[in-house]
Amino acid sequence: MKIFTYSYSISSQRRKEREGKTNSQVYFASSAPLRAITLALVLLFGVFSAANAQKDSAFIKRVLPDTAKIKLNMDAVYNRPFLTVGKLPIAIGGYLEANTQYSATDGVSDDFSFQFRRFTLFFSSTIAKKIKFLSEIEFEDGTKEINLEFAAMDIEFHPLVNLRGGIMMNPIGAFNQNHDGPRWDFVDRPISATTILPATLSNVGFGLHGKYFAHNWIVGYEAYLTNGFNDKIISNTENRTSLRAGKSDPDKFEESNSGLPMFSGKIAVRNRKIGELGISYTTGVFNKWKQDGLVLDSKRSATAIAADFSTSQFNNRLYIVAEVAKVFVDVPSTYSQTFGTQQWGGFIDIIGTVVQRKVLGWEKAKLNLGMRLEYADYNIGKFIETGGNIADDVWAVVPCIAFRPVGTTVLRLNYRYQQQHDLLGNPPTKTGIIQFGFSTYF
Repeated sequence: MKIFTYSYSISSQRRKEREGKTNSQVYFASSAPLRAITLALVLLFGVFSAANAQKDSAFIKRVLPDTAKIKLNMDAVYNRPFLTVGKLPIAIGGYLEANTQYSATDGVSDDFSFQFRRFTLFFSSTIAKKIKFLSEIEFEDGTKEINLEFAAMDIEFHPLVNLRGGIMMNPIGAFNQNHDGPRWDFVDRPISATTILPATLSNVGFGLHGKYFAHNWIVGYEAYLTNGFNDKIISNTENRTSLRAGKSDPDKFEESNSGLPMFSGKIAVRNRKIGELGISYTTGVFNKWKQDGLVLDSKRSATAIAADFSTSQFNNRLYIVAEVAKVFVDVPSTYSQTFGTQQWGGFIDIIGTVVQRKVLGWEKAKLNLGMRLEYADYNIGKFIETGGNIADDVWAVVPCIAFRPVGTTVLRLNYRYQQQHDLLGNPPTKTGIIQFGFSTYF
């Protein structure tokens, strides 16, 4: 849950101006993960060694939150805490997530496990006035997967016209860009955001974004052309239509599978007292319809439409965020009805702060209680033969207790109760999961 905001800054005097969502995978050669880990460790060792040597000086500066400005979900990539080192032109940050889990489905237990889900590093730099760069590298499940989620340069021509190029997060829904673990009081990411919409979704491309301020109002937009999905949307091991499967492509950062760009756009409106409403749209051809000039198939598109809303009330003691999305996929008639042409899902999180006081030396510690309701329908429609509804769906209820000693760190206890139906609508499988974990920026 996002219950705090961050600002991006560089400590150098000439850079005083403050600015301000299984992921896109990069498949490295066998030695590349070792090189990436080694580089990250060297950089971190250098920073913290310097911090130790200069701990009594102003050499090290942590960028503190700036809550004076109204920010949108589109600002989330820069809206994080960073560590700056003297006049070094690079600011560094990151977060990690770990938890324990005990689950059982229909009385059969998966037993107890420890999970180290994510370790993410941010590197940012103000190259020159109105030119900045940010990269985000994520290690999932230890080093099982190494993902490059963001590596883009922004050039500001005007607050309403900013050019962004590189690897960027597609602005579909709110969670995709605002997915950092420490911002949420729930261990798992929302079902609809990760299986209906494939958070986190990143692609390489170019586009524009901008914002307009008017008193308590802010309007923002994003519009990008990027590489898109591939044939795995319908040709996958899940045996269902899946945008999540369609984003897995070792060549996605160097060529488009269809040879055509995918469009992603979003418009968001925020009022300081009311909250933020966003409408987003993504569409593109996903299949390889032409090879060496020979037409192989019709152009088949995948389209996603999403709406999101978030609000914080009663001096940030009540936070609500909701997202709903619908997906349309042009599935060939030769495929069975297992592969749906339409999907939809959504979630709503309601979080309340019940205690906010000094605890064990932490001046503004918080105890939160919350609830998540979520649903995903992977195949909207009816069977041609019988006329009965296709029931491939899942829903879950997730109560939570979260303790935040500081805004950037959360300890969270979740219980997930989930029911899932198969295509035929047989009695659902019932799953219960107990999770305790933490997530923190560093």
